[in-house]
Amino acid sequence: MKPARWIYVLVAVLLLLAACNRATETPPGLPTPSTYNTPAPSVETAIRSFLDAYCVLDYASMYAMLSEESRAAVTEEAFAARHNEIVNAMSLSQIDYAIQSTLTNPDDAQAAYRITYKTILFGDISRDFVVSMTLQNGNWLIHWHDGLILPEVAGGKTLVTYYTIPTRGNIYDRNGEAIAIQTDAYALGLVAGAIPGDLEDAAFRKLSNLTGVPTSRFLEEYFNYPNGLYVPVGEATTEATENSGLLEFSGVQAIPYTSRYYFPNAAQQTVGHLLYISEENVNEYRRKGYSGGERVGVQGIELWAEDILRGRNAATLYVATADKTPETVLAQVDSQPASSLTLTIDRDLQQQAQAAMDGLPGAIVVMEVNTGRILAIVSSPAPDTNWYDPANYNFIALGDMLSTPAIEKNRATTGTYPLGSVFKIITMAAAIESGIFTPDTVYNCPYTYTEIPGVTLYDWTWERCENEKAETGKDTCSRPNSQPSGDLTLVQGLMRSCDPWFYHIGYTLYNAGLTGSITDMAKGFGLGELTGIEQVEESAGNIPLPTDGLNATSLAIGQGNMLVTPLQVADFIAAIANGGTLYRPQLVENILPAVGDPIQVFKPEARGTLPIKPETLQAIQEGMRAVAENPRGTAYSRLGTFAIPTAGKTGTAESGSANPQAWFAGYSLVNRPDKPDIAVAVIVENQGEGSIWALPIFRRVMEIYFFGSPQTVYPWEKTFGLIDPEYGIIVTPTPTPEP
Repeated sequence: MKPARWIYVLVAVLLLLAACNRATETPPGLPTPSTYNTPAPSVETAIRSFLDAYCVLDYASMYAMLSEESRAAVTEEAFAARHNEIVNAMSLSQIDYAIQSTLTNPDDAQAAYRITYKTILFGDISRDFVVSMTLQNGNWLIHWHDGLILPEVAGGKTLVTYYTIPTRGNIYDRNGEAIAIQTDAYALGLVAGAIPGDLEDAAFRKLSNLTGVPTSRFLEEYFNYPNGLYVPVGEATTEATENSGLLEFSGVQAIPYTSRYYFPNAAQQTVGHLLYISEENVNEYRRKGYSGGERVGVQGIELWAEDILRGRNAATLYVATADKTPETVLAQVDSQPASSLTLTIDRDLQQQAQAAMDGLPGAIVVMEVNTGRILAIVSSPAPDTNWYDPANYNFIALGDMLSTPAIEKNRATTGTYPLGSVFKIITMAAAIESGIFTPDTVYNCPYTYTEIPGVTLYDWTWERCENEKAETGKDTCSRPNSQPSGDLTLVQGLMRSCDPWFYHIGYTLYNAGLTGSITDMAKGFGLGELTGIEQVEESAGNIPLPTDGLNATSLAIGQGNMLVTPLQVADFIAAIANGGTLYRPQLVENILPAVGDPIQVFKPEARGTLPIKPETLQAIQEGMRAVAENPRGTAYSRLGTFAIPTAGKTGTAESGSANPQAWFAGYSLVNRPDKPDIAVAVIVENQGEGSIWALPIFRRVMEIYFFGSPQTVYPWEKTFGLIDPEYGIIVTPTPTPEP
């Protein structure tokens, strides 16, 4: 190696050693440096994090980014409350920001940015800000003051909003009759023991007719309460009350009030009601432009149409002193009048259909077969939705009313039940579509079904026979409906509701490898899924796959784990009636502005077709007509001589309680231009057989629709009304055929 290169190497080694010494030795009087340095985050990153938290009103995260001095000056609770007060007053819906510039010194910085408050009532409110920041513990923190919310509120000032609230929009029926309106009304009740005995009957009946409350609902309280105690009954408009003559009776108490009035028995759970905004929800509603003191829609139409029915408040936004004395106007907006709704419901039909149930637990759905429009939707028992209003004196009884089990539940749309023998319609469709069976296939219908080894299943006629034996003390049965049905085609099997026929179908399809055929057919009929009604809450129900051959027989007759809603049943019955089109059930006809033509009109909407061939549909229709028209049909006793031609299917579904669910579903075949044909589904919960309890209610609904009022009494009545007002008892009905 040449001497010059040795010199270069020596110099390099000496420099390296010198550098190592400087890194490890500290001159006297200087702090020991860190082994490595972590740079502080950028000012822009810090202010962006603060503003991102503000955009979602994450006050805790914002407060954590304040400087020590700022946190010493304001508590986290006060910090959050200060922001909430102001953004609520503005009716804030969204915050946007743009960072314009930053300036950084070693230990302090500034950031300039613009915030745009997007508000529901006042449009956009934009302001520019410059915030000072300090580097503490390796983080850029905010020197906060209340002027950083809005310059106008610096120094302890605030914002306040004064509101003028428009009258809530009305809800009308299809004929323009009021269902929910703002009006003068009376809270009506009785003073126990105060009506002269010879006038009691007249007063009770007049009060019942006016309020729509059956006398059976208040007589017990009237006669059992201590004399002089108030018995709440119901409500009526001021005009109707004063024209009724009811106020002439001593012992009748009428307390006036003005509020939103719901007409009696007008689809209470479907229409919904109003409640005052709760404390936990007040921030949410203030930011939607509410004052916070309004009553808002709860359940059903009132909830769905809240933005339509409330209009928009007139509002003036003031900058105010700390004690909320207004000083200057920051923004102002005029009100927008509320719109009203027209429903597809017929109020008269609805009220009479509700009366047809008369407190029995269950549901009724009445639907136009060719449009899907709902004409009546009954859930029983139903609350008096006027009692939710504190302005109504009968509000005092709200707690007692709500103690009735599931009174607020809409059984028509959210109640789920096994369908029983009505499901045999779907099993029949799956049988024919499988190619294994035809409408003319014959099966002998005995008392028992024994195709599954070691298992015996029974027909409904077997139970009738056993009951007859118990009554007569004989060993044989002679009554027509206590005898096995014998040879039946598939169409006749539906007519007779022969259980062994449908056990046979379910077991045969399962063993043929068509495990999901009945399940798939049920889903094709709209079961096990939402109907899409939209305006009210609904349940999808459940249509399971059979797990084995025995389970397949259970599904085939509408038992097991299958669950449906009355709305779904009415919908597929309407599809059978109209030729196979499943409609989306319709509740709203149009939206009406304060003045002028409708601003939105809702039209019938087809959502699918039944997945069956025309000849299958024809066979089902033939079987359903035979149910009503053939003397051996399970509904013939009520519909055989009925002036209105109908088709339908009875059903009785075991429910796990002593009494089964009673079903009837069917449709009219009148073809009148002025009275479109309807499909009706009826369920009476835990009451007994479908032909005894649901079928007479179906007939009454048809009578009301086509004739305007009931024409025949129920088997359990002596006069119209389930509980006879004269005798005060329920008469046990005479059994009629149907499983």
